[in-house]
Amino acid sequence: MGFLKTLHLLQALRIKEQAITNLSDLLRQEGRAQDLQNLLTKLRPFFSLIPKAKTAKIVRVIVDAVAKIPGTSDLQIALCKEIVQWTRAEKRTFLRQRIEARLAALLMENKEYVEALNLLSGLIKEVRRLDDKLLLVEIDLLESKLHFSLRNLPKAKAALTAARTAANAIYVPPAQQGTIDLQSGILHAEEKDYKTAYSYFFEAFEAFNALEDPQAIYSLKYMLLCKIMVNQADDVAGIISSPKVGLQYQGPELDAMKAIADAHSKRSLKLFEIALQNFRTQLDEDPIVHRHLSSLYDTLLEQNLCRLIEPFSRVEIAHIAELIELPAHHVEKKLSQMILDKKFAGTLDQGAGCLIIFDDPKTDAIYPATLETIANMEKVVDSLYARSAKIMA
Repeated sequence: MGFLKTLHLLQALRIKEQAITNLSDLLRQEGRAQDLQNLLTKLRPFFSLIPKAKTAKIVRVIVDAVAKIPGTSDLQIALCKEIVQWTRAEKRTFLRQRIEARLAALLMENKEYVEALNLLSGLIKEVRRLDDKLLLVEIDLLESKLHFSLRNLPKAKAALTAARTAANAIYVPPAQQGTIDLQSGILHAEEKDYKTAYSYFFEAFEAFNALEDPQAIYSLKYMLLCKIMVNQADDVAGIISSPKVGLQYQGPELDAMKAIADAHSKRSLKLFEIALQNFRTQLDEDPIVHRHLSSLYDTLLEQNLCRLIEPFSRVEIAHIAELIELPAHHVEKKLSQMILDKKFAGTLDQGAGCLIIFDDPKTDAIYPATLETIANMEKVVDSLYARSAKIMA
């Protein structure tokens, strides 16, 4: 009799769990994020009846459902903070640590970097003591992304190394390994090591492509960026048309990189500007691509300007602007910067609207010769002093 009662109870709990999952899906489809938050609060008495592992699963299902509703980042942060308070009161350490890691990721997306780092610093120590390697990989990876966002490259690299060390000791899911490779590629690209970055982005693309993960397109995009940055823009079209990429990833992200590659191959600043205007979302709003393309654009602009002004000793800025097909004020500003950076010798006559280029000053040979003579004299004096010291002795 007692056995049948237990069986009925377990069956009832299983039905409730399934009902909660179905209700979460329904609320998600209808975009009722606030109702999902209320559902989680109402389920707390039920959580005391089921094992902690099942509680953690249900909580994660509801949090994931909220995350799939667009424009709910603030609600997700509030929900995670509420769950963290409840788990502390209930002493559910396992669940709290995972929700805190989720909260730190949400704070990073919301650009609240300092708060996210403060949260992670305490969490890392706690997880290291418990030696939960899988969670440690996730937290170290998140810390690396945070430091990178704050432009602290040494700490970003150190955190990524820690994530790799923890990952080597356990089995890491392919999606997590792909994320590690993607972050490695980003950090190598930041150090201008584009060849190594390309290999990491390729590994990340392989992992995400096999899983049909949306991050695959970004890995592919950064692969193409690396090809452009090492002056192999001609390879971009070949990669895009390869069977592995095929029609699956065709779209504005790849079209943007193709336009940049085309502009770079033709050394055309006008095409570069057009690509930046037409694909603002894909290029300007992606901080990684934007940073590298800004550097590439500056280099391309300097090379074009140096080539254009080479035949002249005095030339109108408006004429250079016409030749390079860019606004005159833009060209004037860049020429001024190049003069200050000593890329060429010259001055701007703003009254006449002209650039005056000076001949490269020839180094007077008398100074090196004088320094060499003085150095030789010093050797002679030292030698005479040594001999006189021997004679006196």
